[in-house]
Amino acid sequence: MSSVIVRIKQKQIAELIAKEKRVDGRGLSDYREIKVEQGIIERAEGSARVLLGKTEVMAGTKIGIGRPFSDTPDAGVLTVNAEFVPLASPTFEPGPPKENAIELARVVDRGIRESEAIDFKKLCIKPGEKVFVVFVDVYVLNHGGNLIDASALAALAALLNTKMLNYEIEEDEVKIKPGYTPLVVRKHPIAVTIAKINDKLIVDPSLEEEQMMDTRLTMTTDEDGNICAIQKGGSGTFTQKQVLEAAKIAREKAVEIRKKLKW
Repeated sequence: MSSVIVRIKQKQIAELIAKEKRVDGRGLSDYREIKVEQGIIERAEGSARVLLGKTEVMAGTKIGIGRPFSDTPDAGVLTVNAEFVPLASPTFEPGPPKENAIELARVVDRGIRESEAIDFKKLCIKPGEKVFVVFVDVYVLNHGGNLIDASALAALAALLNTKMLNYEIEEDEVKIKPGYTPLVVRKHPIAVTIAKINDKLIVDPSLEEEQMMDTRLTMTTDEDGNICAIQKGGSGTFTQKQVLEAAKIAREKAVEIRKKLKW
């Protein structure tokens, strides 16, 4: 797309937003259509796929056994990784994770961890030596904007779908037993991203809107309305009033999105 066409498109987006409208017909506080499928990968302990408009993200979970961190010897471990599949966008390149993939993984990780969605104390096998490690892998399959919300939702949906192997300890060894036990997920944190364009706040920015936004703010809240994590992106700023408005929007939208999940 030529730079002239891009500028024309961006001008159209800005003019509509000034009138509290959007190119795709949404209101400023409306999400695109959200679809969540759980249990889509047979060999994963848990899995989910999220469609958010044209954005498509898949998440899978695995449960392994490893050593705890030295500062939390009696707690299990969470590891979140994000991969931007090159076919998902012309801007994605093969190779080691870039800065945006690292940021995405950290935001997803923080929302799960800080909400205390998982009781990591219950994932301890032997303090200081053996704990369960929860691996969450996020794959961006198509980039249509707002990867954070789609990825966080996919990760949570996959965790809610996760089953752990039964086990027992015999002579300091972990013995796997037949059957599975659902991973207990105590909280359901939902990430809501709000972009700022020409002093207007918009929810769930599309890719075109992201390319011209001044800044963005992602707030992750639990079902009690507690803010678990906040991530700001972009070089612009929010006023105190806009941050408070964003928090209000995030809480309201999280209630709607949480209804898409099964547990």
